[in-house]
Amino acid sequence: MINLIKAKTPSATKDTLVVLKDPTQLRGLELERNDRQYLVEQLNGDANVATCDISGRLVLVHRIREGRQTAQLERARCAGNEMVQKLILAKRDEAQLISLQNDTAITLALAEGAVLGAYEFRKYKTSGKNGSLKKLSILAPELSSKALGELVDVCEAVLTARDLVNEPNSFLTAVQLGKELWTLSRNAGFKLQTFDKSRIEALGMGGLLAVNKGSIDPPTFNVLEWKPKNAVNRKPILLVGKGVVYDTGGLSLKPTPNSMDSMKCDMAGAAAVACAISAVAKQELPVHVIGLIPATDNRPGGNAYAPGDVIRMHSGLTVENLNSDAEGRIILADALSYGEQFDAELVFTIATLTGAAMRAIGTYGTVTMGTADDKQFERLNDAGEQVYERLARMPFWDEYDEEIKSDVADIKNMGSDLGGAITAGKFLARFTTRPFIHLDIAGPAFINKRDQYRTKGGTGVGVRLFYEFIKRRATGR
Repeated sequence: MINLIKAKTPSATKDTLVVLKDPTQLRGLELERNDRQYLVEQLNGDANVATCDISGRLVLVHRIREGRQTAQLERARCAGNEMVQKLILAKRDEAQLISLQNDTAITLALAEGAVLGAYEFRKYKTSGKNGSLKKLSILAPELSSKALGELVDVCEAVLTARDLVNEPNSFLTAVQLGKELWTLSRNAGFKLQTFDKSRIEALGMGGLLAVNKGSIDPPTFNVLEWKPKNAVNRKPILLVGKGVVYDTGGLSLKPTPNSMDSMKCDMAGAAAVACAISAVAKQELPVHVIGLIPATDNRPGGNAYAPGDVIRMHSGLTVENLNSDAEGRIILADALSYGEQFDAELVFTIATLTGAAMRAIGTYGTVTMGTADDKQFERLNDAGEQVYERLARMPFWDEYDEEIKSDVADIKNMGSDLGGAITAGKFLARFTTRPFIHLDIAGPAFINKRDQYRTKGGTGVGVRLFYEFIKRRATGR
């Protein structure tokens, strides 16, 4: 990750990133008149980033345009990404960011876009070197050290989530995921319990055990908790993340090519939960948060659970399995049932759950639905707009409950071929009595080409959304 540091004195020789509101503010920089005029001409056009190469020194300028604040923030993030890509292409490893305006949020957004856009997953590369920018000095009177520290913690959390999602199953088994969570908990200061298979059996988590039956690797169930003494909430917020470390579809084997290639990403919900809680803990937000992560792979092994099987879940409900590739909702259901003991004020599930969600809105946002009141959805939507992790709310009408009624069990894990994202959410809702919001991140969790600062592969979606939502809960917003 780029090392972000506050600085007081600008350098006349360093590559320079600039953010301003009015091109006339360029007079505050030591630039030749011709160079300044060249930048002004670009800024008066529609370029998001103006570029000037001054004898090998790059000066990159972003102008804040009129408009909604959320749109301004996203343009600043995109500008930060564009700037850092130019610096990487020029093989620079150090630069400075100079703010000539006084909006802290804009300055942070530009730095955020630079940090997230510079991400590379190079753990398994044996040749070449990381060509990313290493250090960015920030000269911004409006920016406090506390605000910069918060940005660093949130960006680190997003990049850690990307690392986890990009890890292949040859490394990231359910057991190894538990070890990675342990490292996160030690570094951030939240509590962690990781249950092994014998404990999961003792708890009667029939859903998690059923999905794990085809695997040679054992499952884990992870309980994360951040409980500060000054918590503003009497009841916790509960985050439940799908931790399928690799999904073949089980006996309902996914057709290839393409459908199975990226299925190491099927634990992106787990990564979002764990990394959001790590950022909350590092920032010591006064909000009680609990995370639950059921983890396993889903394989067509010799004893794999089969279509037609009936599973007795942790809650006592029975589920008819009609498709072994609808395994995410089965393990999440056990986690939701386990989570009932916490009497949460609000429960979230987050999962790469259905192709139907991705087909509905593509990779540009997250499908959401649930039983929570409109005010909670509005708060989540406002948080999503702030960090540009946008949400598309689906209806949650009672008629969809009819789709998951089973002839042989209490419910079945598949509805018809219509409204698949919603019937998956309806299935989950049967396992919690608390106000509930489901986030289906099948579209944005793993992308096949770069989208601005969302790099190819794991995006870390959900981390910034949850952090912003919990931060707003801490201040009563």
